[in-house]
Order: sequence, then structure tokens, then C-alpha cells
Amino acid sequence: MGDHIRRGEEFEKKADKKINGWGLLGSKYEDAADLLTQSANQFKLAKSWDKAGSVFIKLSNCHLKLDSRHEAATAYVDAASCYKKTSTKGAISCYLQAVDIYVDMGRYSNAAKYCKEIGDLYELEQNSDKAIMYFEKAADYFEFQESNSLANKCKLKVAEISAQLEQYQKAIQIYEDVARQSLNNNLLKYGVRGHLLNAGICQLCRGDVVAITNALEQYENLDPTFSRTREYKFLSVSGCFSIIRLAIFHALYVIELLCAVLSLFFQHFEFMDVIAYC
Repeated sequence: MGDHIRRGEEFEKKADKKINGWGLLGSKYEDAADLLTQSANQFKLAKSWDKAGSVFIKLSNCHLKLDSRHEAATAYVDAASCYKKTSTKGAISCYLQAVDIYVDMGRYSNAAKYCKEIGDLYELEQNSDKAIMYFEKAADYFEFQESNSLANKCKLKVAEISAQLEQYQKAIQIYEDVARQSLNNNLLKYGVRGHLLNAGICQLCRGDVVAITNALEQYENLDPTFSRTREYKFLSVSGCFSIIRLAIFHALYVIELLCAVLSLFFQHFEFMDVIAYC
């Protein structure tokens, strides 16, 4: 491991000399890029992830000097992969640089892929708002490339996080939209019942009995086979329990009001008895 670090440092020093020395611009940056690639690989072998990441960033800058944007973006992605092991912030920063380059080049599939990576990292950091933002960006880029299956995966992540944040209406809308899209695809239609189940659970969490009933009717119209599934039966039974629970809650509330009225009534007569006694 020590040998790998020593070799990595030697290659990096040689690269720095090339960059800072005299010579044709193109030639010296090409030579430096080769040396930095070797340096970064040595640091990776030594599992010196921060150092490998910083060298990959240097490598990206060399590629940008050579106007090799694809190679520059790749180097930023390599840097991010190293930083993921030690610094989420560093990894996100490098992925953002790569995304900017890919968007500028019109490589939207690559931009989407790394926006999703950023979303995953923010989710691990429990930064839900940022995670949602980058999953939504990833979905937009995938849709732009007509990669609807990948776009839907990102949308479902948004729905999942939104539900955890109790943003149920947003989650419901996404689950229902994805279910509609999936019905038109033979490979995806088997996931429809799961999406409708998740939408229904979010409806139950809202506690709106009318909305639950209407949603089940809507889901039957959307997919006539849904009413024969276990998912539908679960939502129906849960909806009935919600109605019963709501009815019990209202009944208890009425009883509580009646008790309060009776208490005031008896207190009034006790007060009148005291006055009469005096």
C-alpha cells in the first residue's frame, strides 16, 4: 500500500511539472493527463480515496484544457466514485460538475443517471428536499430521452419520499400517473396493482373517507382487473375500517358533548338547591 502511494505521488509530481513547465499547450496537457491517470489509479490501489479523488479532478481540468469534454466528465464521475467512500459532499460536487458537462453536450441520459446518483446521496444524508429535487431532474432528463421506464423509477422515489414527509397528495398523484402509463406497456403493466396499492395507502393516511371510496372506484375504472386483486380487497377492508373508526369517533364526540351538557344541567339544579336552602 505504501508503494502505491509513493508511486501515485511521483506520477502526480511529474504531471504538475508538465502542466507548469514550458511546451506546446496540447502536448503538455496530454502528457499530464496520462500521468494523472496513472497517479489516480495508484492512489485507488492504495485505497487513498480522497487523494485519488483530488487527482481525478486535476485530470478533468486537463481534459477541459484539451476541450475533451466527455473525458472531463468521466474524470469527474471517477472522482465522485472515490469521494463516495469518504465525503458525500465531495461526491455530490463532482457529480454536479459532470452533470453540467453532459447537459451542455446534450448527453441527457448520462445527466439523468448522475442526477439520480445525487438524489440517492441526498437521501442517505436524509436531505429529503434535495433528494426530491434531483430525482425529479433525473426523471425529466430520462423523459427527454424517452426512457420512460427509468423516468418512472425516479418518479416513484419522489413519491416514496413525499409520502414519508406526509405530502400524501403529491405521492398519490405520482403513483396514479405511473400506473396509467404502465397500463400501456406490456412489460410494466404487472406493476400497476402495486402503484395503485401505494396510492390507496396514501389515501388512507389522509383519512378522507370520501376520497378513499372515490379512489377505489377510479382504480376499478382504470384497471378492471384490479377489483379482483388482494390489493383491492386490502384497500376496501381498510377503507371500511376507516369509515367505522370515523363513525365511532363522531359517536364518542357526541356522547362527550351530551355528558358535558348533562353535567352543566345537574350543576345548575345543584346551584338552585343551594339558593333555595339559603
